[in-house]
Amino acid sequence: VLFLGAGSTVLLQLASPGVGHGVADHSTTLGRPMDRLRTTMTYVYAVTLGTPEEKRAIVRMVNKAHAPVHADTYNAFDPALQLWVAATLYKNGVDLYQRFFGEFDDETAERIYRQSAVYGTALQVPEDSWPTSRAEFDAYWEHMIDTSVVDDQVRNYVHALLGGGDAPLLGRILLPLNRFVTVGLLPQTMREKFELPWNPRDQRRFDAFMRILPTVYRLVPKTLRWAPAHYYLRDMRRRLKTHRHVI
Repeated sequence: VLFLGAGSTVLLQLASPGVGHGVADHSTTLGRPMDRLRTTMTYVYAVTLGTPEEKRAIVRMVNKAHAPVHADTYNAFDPALQLWVAATLYKNGVDLYQRFFGEFDDETAERIYRQSAVYGTALQVPEDSWPTSRAEFDAYWEHMIDTSVVDDQVRNYVHALLGGGDAPLLGRILLPLNRFVTVGLLPQTMREKFELPWNPRDQRRFDAFMRILPTVYRLVPKTLRWAPAHYYLRDMRRRLKTHRHVI
């Protein structure tokens, strides 16, 4: 489920000018898309499922990667930018889960909300910067969506990203589906800012896809659903053992 929403999560992150310009200027995603996916997913799984030692190692890795990402208008260590990235990880993860498995009860929703702060607080986001309630988070989210700015540099980068960059053959085969789902999961206002065409026929096809896919997905054994998490955690542990702080 997380992988299904990876593209839309990234695009939402890029809609914040500081994040968008930092990524467009410094990211190697277009040239090494699978490596960048591995790095991101390793971080997500490590801070939520890893041991304290593994979490510290991943944080060191991320901080090292962020060190050169700065300019007059952005800095990868900016807590406000990190808060927005963390917010997209939480929001899209929860929304997709509920599309597939139904609404959370209030207690579960609150627990997951509190736990998800770690996406930001593991880095430079102070704990009291995470919105104090889900209602406050929703207000923050709407404000960020409404005030997001996408300029030509970020827009061109996103179009190149959706074109696949230097993705391997399998990635290119799946590219049309990935683009369709990525654009379909975006709010309409974000599609317009990124200039990503979407018409009523696209919406009907997307709605039908999202009615069928959860039913199929729920038939998949949990061991297979959790396979990506186990894979990335094993890969991280192997790299930590072999190279210490190199992930």
